[in-house]
Amino acid sequence: MEILLFILPVFFALSVLIVPKSGVRAYGIIGSLAVLGVVIACMTQYNNDGTVQLFANKQWLFGITLSFGYDGISLLMLLLTAVLVPLVLVSNFKNELAENRLFTSMVFFMQLGLIGVFISMDGLWFYVFWEITLIPIFLISWWFGAPERKAALMKFFIYTFVGSLAMLAALIGIKVNAASFQIEDLKAVVFTSKTACWLALGFFLAFAIKIPIFPFHTWQPDTYTKSPMAGTMLLSGIMLKMALYGMIRWMIPLFPEAMPCLQYFVIVLATIGVVYAAVIAIKQKDIKRVFAFASMSHVGLIAAAIMVWDFDALSGSMVQIVNHGLVAVGLFLAVEIIERRTGTRNLADLGGFAKQAPKFAFWFAALAFASVSVPLTSGFIGEFLMLKGLVEFDMIIGIIAGTTLILGAVYTFRAYQLSMYGPVTRDQFADLHWSELFVLAFIVIAVVILGVYPAVITDFVNPSLKIVLETLSTPSGL
Repeated sequence: MEILLFILPVFFALSVLIVPKSGVRAYGIIGSLAVLGVVIACMTQYNNDGTVQLFANKQWLFGITLSFGYDGISLLMLLLTAVLVPLVLVSNFKNELAENRLFTSMVFFMQLGLIGVFISMDGLWFYVFWEITLIPIFLISWWFGAPERKAALMKFFIYTFVGSLAMLAALIGIKVNAASFQIEDLKAVVFTSKTACWLALGFFLAFAIKIPIFPFHTWQPDTYTKSPMAGTMLLSGIMLKMALYGMIRWMIPLFPEAMPCLQYFVIVLATIGVVYAAVIAIKQKDIKRVFAFASMSHVGLIAAAIMVWDFDALSGSMVQIVNHGLVAVGLFLAVEIIERRTGTRNLADLGGFAKQAPKFAFWFAALAFASVSVPLTSGFIGEFLMLKGLVEFDMIIGIIAGTTLILGAVYTFRAYQLSMYGPVTRDQFADLHWSELFVLAFIVIAVVILGVYPAVITDFVNPSLKIVLETLSTPSGL
């Protein structure tokens, strides 16, 4: 059955190219729900003991193995991907883009790459699928983005390509001393602290660019702004999660010897990014750039918490990865709704929509509260566990990172207040279409359920996190 995780995205990506234009919307949604069904089936048959369940494990060529499988961490990432893809398609239901065959095809190819990243247990296949994801998101943004998109996208491509080459070089550096690219063979290699640090930096560069972590973030605001909204949702909601997953699955377990030299370095950079991006977000006039920098601030906190390598912090990181994926898609949909109806994202030209569109005002407000992690939302428990881990690691860093709670509230409610209240700036502002209402309501209800009962996530991933954490207590670890 797991082979369907590869077959279905490829099938729908190719077959949608011959579907009549009028049927592309429904076909895309049906295809994405089919993939979601397979992921749920995989989850139901997984024995949640924390181990990796391989469904393919064969030697292939030149040390490359056909090693694919999943544990609780992989399955959670698969589920997040499989849930967000149909939400992105439904949220664009009213757009002309939704009936574009190439766009829908690229979404499925991107889903294929993401699935491959999360189930590859061979380093080279992880790299191959990592690269595959770059092509469709680049083409989506290139074909359907803003007129002035080209310079921003070339910067995005160069950044990610350079990062990927660094990761490939590091991967080859490990393989020289390993029996194969299979993850267990790679983890068995023991390096000196200095060598491990250099090789880990290769992985870190790729992940730091994709997340992004300060100062590797300069591609992000322009790319988010110039991409079509669906592309921004895919980038922020799903794609950057590959790098956070890669830190947990690959970077730290492969190089536990590098943690003494990398841990403070990465945590400090990520914490700087948390504050820097939040402050920049407060000053933005474009509401899309507000949430682009907000996204950078939130994921910086997740990256810092992962590097603490503490069980509670890791558990909170997984909750926050899910929360951020959902909320980011919702916030960028809110921006899309505003831009679609007014033709602008400039906060100075917006205002008064709460009177004209009360349903939108309510669900946008609910999303704003979820974004600032109020109690009873999944962001609250996620950020609490992450900040607890950071404070226990270093009190000063924890306090600085904790300012995200205040700064986040400032830029989020500033954007909401300027766009929804004040003088009415448009004669008409249509309230939510059923597709927009469905996506916003689904996201808000989901983050509330996960906030009230986060054990849905933690009970599923904690056994796998415990096993991954043991990497640092093995003889090859610290």
